[in-house]
Amino acid sequence: MAAARVLISGAGIAGTTLAHWLAAKGFAPVVVERAPALRPGGYKIDVRGAALTVVERMGVLDAIREARTDMQEAFIVDAKGRKAAAMDADTFGGRVHGDAEIHRGALARLIHGLTADTVEYRFDDSIATLEQDGDGVDVVFESGRSERFDLVAGADGLHSRTRRAAFPGDHVVDLGYGVASCTVPNTLGLDRCEMTYVGAGRTALVYNTAGSDDATALFLWAATGLGDERRDRDGQVKVLRDAYAGEGWEIPRLLEAAADAEDLYLDPLAQVRMDRWSQGRVVLLGDAAHAASAASGQGTSLALVGAYVLAGELGRDGGHERAFRAYEERMRPFAAANQALGPKNVKSMVMRSDAQVRFGIGFLKLASRLPGKDRLMAPVVKAIHRAATAIDLPDYEK
Repeated sequence: MAAARVLISGAGIAGTTLAHWLAAKGFAPVVVERAPALRPGGYKIDVRGAALTVVERMGVLDAIREARTDMQEAFIVDAKGRKAAAMDADTFGGRVHGDAEIHRGALARLIHGLTADTVEYRFDDSIATLEQDGDGVDVVFESGRSERFDLVAGADGLHSRTRRAAFPGDHVVDLGYGVASCTVPNTLGLDRCEMTYVGAGRTALVYNTAGSDDATALFLWAATGLGDERRDRDGQVKVLRDAYAGEGWEIPRLLEAAADAEDLYLDPLAQVRMDRWSQGRVVLLGDAAHAASAASGQGTSLALVGAYVLAGELGRDGGHERAFRAYEERMRPFAAANQALGPKNVKSMVMRSDAQVRFGIGFLKLASRLPGKDRLMAPVVKAIHRAATAIDLPDYEK
């Protein structure tokens, strides 16, 4: 398979990581991305467990630690802005054993930088159609360009065009929530601090990280069947305003800021569940194959590990069919363990009734004040760490 031309759809974490490892093994990857440039910004994410090994082998672990968010505190506030509970940010985020928290955009720039001068990136274009035979894949791009590749890897996210083109059926499972995020002015004067407001059926938080003058807002609310209205900016703003109508604290101000934000993102909270991740010469990875949802906190780590394993298997003898089977056999239990976190976590993140809100805040209030509070959070932290390390990661360089 050495020197094989591999088209990678998507210049996110999964796609750029795959490009790095394939190029290192003598392949000729080409990355196509529908956005006009590398996507900046995004929410803060964690690199955990097996993913730490991957970024260490890539030589970027130290740079990730230097660019860390350096979050210090997390607070739960009520409708009047009073602090009901507080704890250190690592405990709140379930971080242990050297887990690293970094902005998604910062991580994307670091990984892209490894191959920016050696791998061909085609921005502002995407796959229109795929047609494969026993020897390769004919691709027609939205730009009108036609080209043939040995393999195609879909790393193009939850709404993957590659998946739609090569895998019939609807594989996206709506978890019954909406999620939105955007950059907002730091009107609260936060300094490496996170504030969370919890209402019945809807949660909102805002945080500031090291080196940033602005803040980031995240909205998570109970919702099913978010339709076409989420596809345009006006529709997204209306969905968000309707979901949080009448809420207190800083919610009205955050909604106004979201309406003006250039980077507003809104989508259903969803997972991708598939019986297989490859079809002939086309393979999926990252969210395109097994999105675990933002509630899992593991999407980035899954992308990093999956790209490493896929490239590693392709670098071994035996052809792409053997490689795809081995990649899926190794990754599927890991993906399943991390997907299981999503539905479980979101139930504690969005409380469905006023009674649940009162109980949940009361528990956190107690946990934040008692000696040995870390022990009360230990089951949550343990579950996250167990999922993050639920893979035997080979050293493909040996």
